[in-house]
Amino acid sequence: MANITAAMVKELREKTGAGMMDCKNALTETDGDIEAAVDWLRKKGLAKAAKKAGRVAAEGLVAIEARGNVAAMVEVNSETDFVARNEQFQAFVRAAAKVVADTDGTVDALVAAPMPGASGSVGERIQELIATIGENMTIRRTAKVTVAQGVVGSYMHAAVSEGLGKIGVLVAMESTGGNTDELANLGRMIAMHIAAVNPVAVDASGIDPATVERESAILREKNAGKPDHVMQKIVESGLKSYYKEVTLLEQSFVHDTTKTVGQVLKESEGKVGGPIKIGGFVRYALGEGIEKEETDFAAEVAAQAGVKA
Repeated sequence: MANITAAMVKELREKTGAGMMDCKNALTETDGDIEAAVDWLRKKGLAKAAKKAGRVAAEGLVAIEARGNVAAMVEVNSETDFVARNEQFQAFVRAAAKVVADTDGTVDALVAAPMPGASGSVGERIQELIATIGENMTIRRTAKVTVAQGVVGSYMHAAVSEGLGKIGVLVAMESTGGNTDELANLGRMIAMHIAAVNPVAVDASGIDPATVERESAILREKNAGKPDHVMQKIVESGLKSYYKEVTLLEQSFVHDTTKTVGQVLKESEGKVGGPIKIGGFVRYALGEGIEKEETDFAAEVAAQAGVKA
């Protein structure tokens, strides 16, 4: 049997982030083979992660990796906000965004890709973090935005550090204009607008037809009994008002409410040096759409302490 030294345990801890006793046990089980011990811990980590997989993970971080005409975004969830402050978790989310920018932008490609600075994949690394930190974590969604000419504007709201925060936005700013600095600045301003106002689509053509039909049905129901020719005008007018509220180009610009976003784009073309078109946008708000489990924190702590709340 190999002699397990403190230096070996330290090396394994640095490689995996696992606890000291877990590292010692892994080295004992693998006769001191560091790489075999790493695999042993991964297997144990996967077993632990499976037990945690049913827990609701609605906290965490959104990360952005912006590279001029290419940008990527990822949302990684955890069970509590405490984990979002963990340096290992932050480093993982930041690295994951970089990997998304280098792949096809899908979750599957991210999970299968090699983890930067590690021997395994991104998927294996998150399982190691689950085992080390002790919370369920999930890579919820990813996005990659590119433009042939122009820049991808970005903005991170409630940032905890560079490129990491709670609400992330990417917006495709397509333009042949040569002043890319001006275009990038405009892109950031529009990304801030999207973060604040949360439009449904760039323009009316991007709205789901089912949504348009639902809005039309509501207008018809509210005005039941009107003649058909009057009803048609009411629906058309109502939809125009709806589009002004929910489509990016028709919304009042948050930085200057006397103008629409579309007007701001048109007025900026001279500074940029060419026409500007918004090719699309992506907005991630951390945990949106996840049903969070309501718990009595005081009672939970009391229960763990063996006393009544």
